[in-house]
Amino acid sequence: MNSENIKKIRDLTGLSFNEIRKALEEAADDVQKALENLKAKGAMIADKKSSRQLKDGIVDAYIHSTRKVGCILELLCETDFVARNEEFRGLAHELAMHITAMKPQNVDDLLGQDYVKDPSRTVKDFINQHVAKLGENIQVGRFEIFEI
Repeated sequence: MNSENIKKIRDLTGLSFNEIRKALEEAADDVQKALENLKAKGAMIADKKSSRQLKDGIVDAYIHSTRKVGCILELLCETDFVARNEEFRGLAHELAMHITAMKPQNVDDLLGQDYVKDPSRTVKDFINQHVAKLGENIQVGRFEIFEI
């Protein structure tokens, strides 16, 4: 197994070494196939966790450098442990930046959009990756875009 492939996938996904190793083994060390397998696994994990109750979360904001547009976002999770996690906070900020740039009309529209920093996956896929990594149900509660 190629350690460069493991590092490449880890840099892209942030998933654990063991998960990446298993995906590469199943894909015969093919990075693209391993990424597809991890994406499918993330969606499956997110689907299983989607019925769990969301009792915590954070509010994050992003203001564009022009100071003419910004977004406030509510991102929900199951526990305060995850809500305080840097990875979860980073996700919230990335989503707020995406919303500011792409201006979705509602949460469903947002989830279907191609992720602005990686058009090969949707925003929903991006969130599912974090669900798999953090082990909790994560959902966008609501957001508001402010623009002058």
